Amino acid sequence: MKEVKYEKCPECKASQLFWDKDKGEVVCRSCGLVLEDKLFDFGKEWREFNAEDAQTLRRAGAPMTHTQEDKGLGTTVGRKSDLYSMSGKNRHKFKRLRMWQRRVSTAIEANLKLALPEIKRLSSVLNLPRHIEEEIARIYRTALQRELVRGHSTEAIVAGTTYLVLRMYDIPKSMNEVAEVAGLSKKRLSKNYKYVSRKLNIKTMPVDPINFVHRYGSELGLEAETQTKAIEIINRARKEQLLSGRSPKGIAAGALYVASRIKQDRKTQAEIARVADVTEVTVRNTYKKFVNNLDYITQEKGKIGTVA
Repeated sequence: MKEVKYEKCPECKASQLFWDKDKGEVVCRSCGLVLEDKLFDFGKEWREFNAEDAQTLRRAGAPMTHTQEDKGLGTTVGRKSDLYSMSGKNRHKFKRLRMWQRRVSTAIEANLKLALPEIKRLSSVLNLPRHIEEEIARIYRTALQRELVRGHSTEAIVAGTTYLVLRMYDIPKSMNEVAEVAGLSKKRLSKNYKYVSRKLNIKTMPVDPINFVHRYGSELGLEAETQTKAIEIINRARKEQLLSGRSPKGIAAGALYVASRIKQDRKTQAEIARVADVTEVTVRNTYKKFVNNLDYITQEKGKIGTVA
C-alpha cells in the first residue's frame, strides 16, 4: 500500500483528507481537491471460500496465454448449455449473438482457430510440457504476423515450428517422430522447419546424443549404471572427435550397446535399433567405431567380446 505523504490540503490547509480505496485517490473533504490518484494497493489478495466470494473479491483474471487466439483476453457470449434454459425467441437471439461473436475476428485470429488446436494435438501426442506448447504457439503467432504462412499449409508450418522448438529446447524427439504424428513426410517437415528457422532468424545447435541416452535406456529397461557408462563413452568419443557425420540417434544407440556389454546388462542390436529407430547396421558400425578408437574401451574387450 502506498503511504500517503500529505497531512494537510495544500489548497485550503484543511486536515480532513480521505483515501478512496476503490478509486485509488486521496481527496480533501473540505474543498474536494484530489491530492493523489492512481494509488495501488499492494496488500494481499482476498481469500475466497465460495463461488460468490470469487466473483466479488477477485481483482485479477487468468494469465495471458498464446495458446488461445485472443490470448485469453476475449469475451464469450454464453455457453451452449444455456440454450436449454431459454425461450424460443431468446434462443434465436442467443444463437445469432454467438455467431457474430465468432465472425468478428481478424484474419490472424481465424487462422489461429485452425492452428492452435493442431498445436495442442501435437503437444498431447508427443507428450510435451505446457511451456513448450506455449512457446510453439508464440513462435507460430510471430510467423503468422510476418505473413510466413501465406502460400503454405497451416499444418506443415505448425509441424515445422514444433520441431524447431524441440531443437531450441534440446528435447529428444526425432524428425521421424514429429513427421509421423503430423502426417507429413520427413522431407516436407524438414523443408518447413528450415523455412521458419531461416525467416525468423532462429539458430539451433546440433542435437546432443546424450539427450537420447536416458530415454532409450528407460525404454530398454537398462540399469542406471549402464546409462551413465553410455554417457561417459559419448563424452570420450566427442573429445576424440569421433562423432562427426553421425546421427545423434545412432551415436546414442551405439554407446548404449557398448555400455550394455561392458556392464553385462545385455541387449541385442535389434532391440536397441528398434527403440532408437535406426538400423542394426548403424548400431553395429557405431559400436565398432567406439571399440576400435577408444583406448579405455579396448581394456574392456574381455567383457564385451567381438561383434561380427
